[in-house]
Amino acid sequence: MKMLTTTIFATLLFISQLFCQVNYNKDLRTFRTTYMYTHEVVKGKDIQYFRFFTIDSNYRVTGNFERITDTVGFTMKTSGGTTQDYFKYGKINFRLKNVELQLFIYQSKSLLHTSYRDYLFIPFIDSTTGDKSYGSGRYIDLLTSDIKGNHLTIDFNKAYNPYCAYSNDYHCPLPPRENFVPFAIKAGEMAFGKPHHYGSK
Repeated sequence: MKMLTTTIFATLLFISQLFCQVNYNKDLRTFRTTYMYTHEVVKGKDIQYFRFFTIDSNYRVTGNFERITDTVGFTMKTSGGTTQDYFKYGKINFRLKNVELQLFIYQSKSLLHTSYRDYLFIPFIDSTTGDKSYGSGRYIDLLTSDIKGNHLTIDFNKAYNPYCAYSNDYHCPLPPRENFVPFAIKAGEMAFGKPHHYGSK
């Protein structure tokens, strides 16, 4: 009887996990479809050139969030050779592929007194950068409300390319070296399948 109960529990657990995985994959596919068809730069037939790594829930991680009080800020270099002003908002410490990692989270100084003041982002580079993924790194978007106490969940499956991946008309912040992940993040958006092809706005 005890063995039967254990078997039933294991079966129910497997079904529950499978159901969660199916829902997760469905949600990510919806996210990607929305991302492609509402993109502000890539339009029409060029949508076919979007490419993504296979969805992998192992790249959705929860870590410890540490707030940083930064009243000075710093300048982040951009793809166009200019700079933009940012504050360090905090950092997340997490474990991925049995490696302890840390990524800094930034807040734009120019957005601080606008309706986008709750917008945060994590720009990062990894071993796929310049090969399988865009050569200047990728971004993950966050809101301050995503931070729950001292915990934060980030999903690399939602990592996306900055607009400069599609057009030279944009000056996109370049990920600081402190946000380098020392292995391949095979999740999220890959390098665009077509070279820069858009003219001036």
